[in-house]
Amino acid sequence: MSELYFEDVDFGDDIGPIERVIDVEQVRRFLSVRGETPVDSRFTSDEYAQAEGLAGAIVPGAMNITILSQLLTGWADTVRLKKLDVVFRGMVPHNKPITLSGIVTDKDIVDGEPRLECDVFMQNEEGTRMVIGNAIFTLPQREG
Repeated sequence: MSELYFEDVDFGDDIGPIERVIDVEQVRRFLSVRGETPVDSRFTSDEYAQAEGLAGAIVPGAMNITILSQLLTGWADTVRLKKLDVVFRGMVPHNKPITLSGIVTDKDIVDGEPRLECDVFMQNEEGTRMVIGNAIFTLPQREG
């Protein structure tokens, strides 16, 4: 990763894109980190998901939020995520490519703190946005 400063970022700057594929083992690890015993469910089993009327196993919503936050915190070592609000517009399946991206929509100094705002997206191969969000983060200013 690299250092990024407030002065380096402008309105309309792209964040990403990054492509990811999430599999059942990643979901099981995520669930266990959250303190949940990863039993068979719509999150870990195609059969359970299909019994609930889904096409197959899906990624938990909290994991989608975590992945979108990694888009921002992975952009640079200096990013400090303050807030991330999301809207779920579709279910994210296992073993299918998803693309994470964002765009800077605001840049300002608020109460002496350099603050940026961006829209973030998680979309499938067809370009359908399954999760959309808005994030607020800070970056340090250059000295001098």
